[in-house]
Amino acid sequence: MTTAAVTTGRKPATMAQALGRALRDSMADDPSVHVLGEDVGALGGVFRVTDGLAKEFGEDRCTDTPLAEAGILGAAVGMAMYGLRPVVEMQFDAFAYPAFEQLVSHVARMRNRTRGAMPMPITVRVPYGGGIGGVEHHSDSSEIYYMATPGLHVVAPATVADAYGLLRAAIASDDPVVFLEPKRLYWSKADWDPGRPEEVPGIGRAAVRRRGTSATLITYGPSVPVCLEAAEAARAEGWDLEVVDLRSLVPFDEETVCASVRRTGRAVVVHEATGFGGPGGEIAARITERCFHHLEAPVLRVTGFDIPYPPPMLEQHHLPGVDRVLDAVARLQWESEWTAPSGGKGFAGFEGGVR
Repeated sequence: MTTAAVTTGRKPATMAQALGRALRDSMADDPSVHVLGEDVGALGGVFRVTDGLAKEFGEDRCTDTPLAEAGILGAAVGMAMYGLRPVVEMQFDAFAYPAFEQLVSHVARMRNRTRGAMPMPITVRVPYGGGIGGVEHHSDSSEIYYMATPGLHVVAPATVADAYGLLRAAIASDDPVVFLEPKRLYWSKADWDPGRPEEVPGIGRAAVRRRGTSATLITYGPSVPVCLEAAEAARAEGWDLEVVDLRSLVPFDEETVCASVRRTGRAVVVHEATGFGGPGGEIAARITERCFHHLEAPVLRVTGFDIPYPPPMLEQHHLPGVDRVLDAVARLQWESEWTAPSGGKGFAGFEGGVR
């Protein structure tokens, strides 16, 4: 067994460093853990998350692959059937689309197909989301595709501590996990001790990042800092907003979300993915079904628009920002029939992608 170098003491660390440490510690603890993907070896990954792993553990455990995502994930299926724990890097969100056939037809179904006899401990790391000025195929938020595929777990960390803790949990899981890494948070920092990483809730648990009483902002991944900033700005309007970080999209922590909405009576779902057919629709439906008699207003959504991801110069208009979140919160406060900006009445102009 290879022993990872131990460094201790809390100091500023980035999410990318925490992810790299999680990979390193997992490989040190379990020789069955293998990392594979394009440029993960010599280059250390396009975001340097796998930097140093090939040198420390050898190229047979941190393996550069051809540019062939379906082949990478297909190889991971075989490795998992052989008893290994492969961790696949997809480099960029939309690059993962060619691997969907492997993901849907084999990765997600194998345990069910074998009546539980064959675990499928594959972690698929997918850098996702916008905000870095990427061109087409580099900024998609494709979580709904994974959420809609039974048999997959889907997680999205928003903090340095969660990046480490959730990735360790994903690699240790006998179920396949799609691990969505928000690209624009790779360089976000927090005081963190890599030698004694704090324990975090496991997969399937949400976290209340900020307590409040006026309304609940429900979000995950790159939109968590946006919602926390909006909650602070809302204080000037006299609104005390609660912020729930889902952390895990599948399994979905209905208990924490519904408890929050029942306390506040109002909810806004915020994410970068498109509004039509996006995660917010499922979340809003669940809240409405389970919290209807506690709601003071309909559940609203603030999302990316229903378009292919725009060019870099326009992405600040596409991504949900503080102003759009606060506009939605303002629309939650009405106690009589709301008048739409167009002059009509009702919800025809809800905050989302469809206009």
